[in-house]
Amino acid sequence: MLGSEDVCLRYGSQCCFIDEGTMVAIAASTIGNSPVYGVRLEAAPGAVEWFFWCGEHRDDVDFYAPYHARHLVEMLPIVVPYLALEPGFKFIVDDAGYEDVWRESDERLSLPGVARDEKAR
Repeated sequence: MLGSEDVCLRYGSQCCFIDEGTMVAIAASTIGNSPVYGVRLEAAPGAVEWFFWCGEHRDDVDFYAPYHARHLVEMLPIVVPYLALEPGFKFIVDDAGYEDVWRESDERLSLPGVARDEKAR
C-alpha cells in the first residue's frame, strides 16, 4: 500500500491507500521541473485515479501517459506520501519544502484546474 497516514491526518482526509497496481497518469516529460502537482479524482475501478505533472501544464493530447503506481517510487518519490489522500484532494510540493494540500469541495474537479494559489513558477 502506498501513501502516508500522517499526511491524511494532517489534512483531514480519510486514508484511501492505493496499491502498487493502481493506474496513475504521469506527465513524464515534465519530471525534473518544479513544482510538482497532484490531483486525485474519483475513478471507476481500474481507471486512472491520480494525475501528476511538474512545472507548466500543457494541453497536449499526449501530455500524460498511464503508469502503475509502483513506478512513482522511482519516477516521482516526492508524491508517494500523498497517495492515500482521498479523491477530491490536490497538492503542490517541491524539493525546497513547499507544500500546499487542499480538498476541492466547492467546485467540480477537472484538469488541469489546480485553481488554488498556484505556486509562482
